[in-house]
Amino acid sequence: MPLTMARIGEENTIKKVGGREETKKFLENLGFVTGGVVTVVSEISGNMILNVKDSRIALGKDMANKIIV
Repeated sequence: MPLTMARIGEENTIKKVGGREETKKFLENLGFVTGGVVTVVSEISGNMILNVKDSRIALGKDMANKIIV
């Protein structure tokens, strides 16, 4: 399922990072790599605050939909 469907506070393992090559590279540089753990901290209007690799990152709905957990 896409990351946008994950519940708040639940740890999820990243199965796949989709999108164009430059999008994948951008997300991987932020720490969204296959096998990594991501937790949704909060969601407002589809925009998400995420915990990944001991960092908090804000992602828009379009980017979060490219991350499959």
